[in-house]
Amino acid sequence: MSARRLFTGPARLAAIAPYLWLALFFLVPFGFVIKISLSQTAVAQPPYLPVFDLAAGWDSLVAAFGELTLDNYRLLVSDNLYLLAYLRSVMVAFTATLILLLIGYPVAYAMARLPRRWQATAMMLVIIPFWTSFLIRVYAWINILQHDGLLNTVLVGLGIVSAPLSWLATDTAMYIGLVYSYLPFMILPLYATLSKMDGALLEAAADLGCSPVKAFWLVTVPISLPGVGAGVLLCFIPIVGEFVIPDLLAGSDALMIGQTIWLEFFTNRDWPVASATAVVLLAILVVPLVFYERAQMRQIEGRR
Repeated sequence: MSARRLFTGPARLAAIAPYLWLALFFLVPFGFVIKISLSQTAVAQPPYLPVFDLAAGWDSLVAAFGELTLDNYRLLVSDNLYLLAYLRSVMVAFTATLILLLIGYPVAYAMARLPRRWQATAMMLVIIPFWTSFLIRVYAWINILQHDGLLNTVLVGLGIVSAPLSWLATDTAMYIGLVYSYLPFMILPLYATLSKMDGALLEAAADLGCSPVKAFWLVTVPISLPGVGAGVLLCFIPIVGEFVIPDLLAGSDALMIGQTIWLEFFTNRDWPVASATAVVLLAILVVPLVFYERAQMRQIEGRR
């Protein structure tokens, strides 16, 4: 038997395995979410109608499909509560991602410029927070930011403020938690890109008369753009749907969309509206992915 025949079957299986995984663990569950989002709320178990009953026959399925409606999506468009939640989520994610980029880029750049023997240590220091539970880290910030917490104790002790400040239940506390929690997701892809940059390019730019600052903007920044794009997506997308950090650190005056979905599911027991909210959220998050993919394709075509 030839090697080509021997490996044809496993190779084909390996090629289709990711698509099977995607279909089984994303498309199928997402199909259920879409179906629920087109249903009506009901005081029943499950709390929505219609319910597809395969045992009732084809006519029952056809009748159930006829009862599906877009009313939940119309509610999202007409109710300012949901519109403001989407807008706040996008603005918070944009602001937090910008702060992460401003902090993460210098850190990643410094890590890439370290001697090789120290880069592994720097990488370990970035990854260490992942060794602790995400929820425990958020609760630690509650202790730090509370009225008699460590932050106020230090500020009062240094004479920076005369009385403890209110940090908890504010947007400031929320941004602190977001930046702390997602900073490694910004640093790692930036470091992976910057560490591969050839130092000879900066030397060539200096020989051509570029100052260090000009060489940074003309050479380093363009080369690091793929890492910037990856880091921005890794931070922006999950922050838009973030629930734990805003719920524990921010105030309750303005909800983010993750909190709104949780309230609809578990407090209001309105699964159809919650599912519709989640579907629209996913549609919003597809937009930056499409732009990133197109930018990557243009970059690949430009290299040819």
